[in-house]
Amino acid sequence: MGFPKGGRRIVLVGAALLAAVAVAATVYRVLAPAEVSTVARAEYPAAPTPAAGVVGRLPVAPLIVDGRLRVYAGHRQVYADRPVDGRHRTTPYWSYRRWPAALDGVVASGTTVVSRWSDGRLVALDARTGRVAWRADGPAPVGERAVRRTGAAVVWDPRGLFVTRAADGRQVVVTAGAGQVRGVDLAAGRELWRAAVDSGCRDAVGTTTAGQLITVDACAGPATVEFRDAGTGVVGSRWRPPGVGDELVASPVGCLSGRSGCAALRTVGPADDAVRGWLLGVGGPTAAPALDRPDAALAGEVAVAVVDGVLVGRSARTGAELWRRDDLPPGRLLAVQPGRVHLLTEAKDLVTLDAATGAQRSWFTLSAGSDGTGWAPGAAYAADGWVAVERLRRPVDPDGDDQRYFFTSEPVVVART
Repeated sequence: MGFPKGGRRIVLVGAALLAAVAVAATVYRVLAPAEVSTVARAEYPAAPTPAAGVVGRLPVAPLIVDGRLRVYAGHRQVYADRPVDGRHRTTPYWSYRRWPAALDGVVASGTTVVSRWSDGRLVALDARTGRVAWRADGPAPVGERAVRRTGAAVVWDPRGLFVTRAADGRQVVVTAGAGQVRGVDLAAGRELWRAAVDSGCRDAVGTTTAGQLITVDACAGPATVEFRDAGTGVVGSRWRPPGVGDELVASPVGCLSGRSGCAALRTVGPADDAVRGWLLGVGGPTAAPALDRPDAALAGEVAVAVVDGVLVGRSARTGAELWRRDDLPPGRLLAVQPGRVHLLTEAKDLVTLDAATGAQRSWFTLSAGSDGTGWAPGAAYAADGWVAVERLRRPVDPDGDDQRYFFTSEPVVVART
C-alpha cells in the first residue's frame, strides 16, 4: 500500500527542503565568520639565558615576546611556541584563528600581542595564556602586498600597525588604513581617538619614541611630514626638510621593533643627493649627517655604517667618529638593536659589537646543522639579544616562488648574541 500521488509529492518536497536546510547549515558552519582560540595549557616559561651562538632553524619568522616566547604569523592564524631557544618549531603553546579574515600584521609590547586582520579588526592576546584580552574595530588595510611563507613581513615589518608610549605614559596602538587612523589604549582596548584621512595621499610610516605618529601628507600641495600625538590624535606639527621638491619619501630609522618607537627619520627627495638623516624629538627633527648614508643604521645614539669596507660608529648628533673596526673581514651591516650592532661577514660569520664602544660581544658562524653557508641574507630581525635572518637561495630570484626563493624548507636561522 503506497502514498497517494499528492502525498508522494508532499513527501518529496519535504525531503528536498530538509536536504536544502542541511546543506545550508553545513555551508554556514564552514563559511560563517568564526574565531577559534586555543589557550595555553602549560605554565608560562621562564626566560632562558643561552650561550651566544646559533640556536636553531625555523620554517617561519619569529617575533620574540617577553624574552620567553616565539610568536608566528599564519595566513589566518597567530600562534606561539616555546621554548624561545628551541632548535625547531614546536607544538603551539597557544593559538588564535579567525575566518574568513586574513592576518595582516602583528605587534607586541610587554606581554600583550596585538594582531590586525584584513577586515581591520584588532585582537589583543595575553602572551602568557593566549587568551583574548580585548577586541576593537579599526580601518581595513589599504592595498595588496606580497607575503612569503615565512610571514616575515607580517611580524617584522607590519604595515599600518604601530605601538608607542604616549606623552602621558600609557601604551597606545595606532592603526591606519582605509580613510581613517585610530588610537587604542593597549591595556584596555578602549578607543582613544579617530581621525578621517585620505589614505590615497597620506602614508603613515611609523611612530616615534616621543609618542607621535609620523605621516607623509601629499594631499594638498608639496609632501609634508606630519606629527600626530598618539595619545590624543591631535596633529602637533608639520614639517618639510629644507631643499626638497614636491615629492618626498620618509623612512623611519632606529626603531625598537618594526616601525614602532623610532628615534630618527631618513628623507629622500627627487634629487640623488637629497638623502638626509634626522633625529626625532619633542622639539622637532634635527639634522643628523651621520645618517645621511642610505645604508646607515641607528643603535641608540650611535650611527653605524660600513664605509669603504670598514665598520664605523659615529655620534648621531655630532657626526664625530666614536670607533672604527678595520680589523673585521668584509661584510654587511645585518641589523642593530639597542646596545648591539650585528655584522654579517662574507663567510657568514655573525659578529656582534657593543654599539657604544665597538668592542666585540660575540663572533660565530651563522650556520645551522649541515646546511652550510652558501646562502644570501634576506629579511633580518634583532631584539632582546636575539637575531633571526631569512636565508635565500643564490642567485636570489625576487620573482621566484617560495621553493626557489628560500634556501631550505627551514630558511630562518635564529641566534643568541
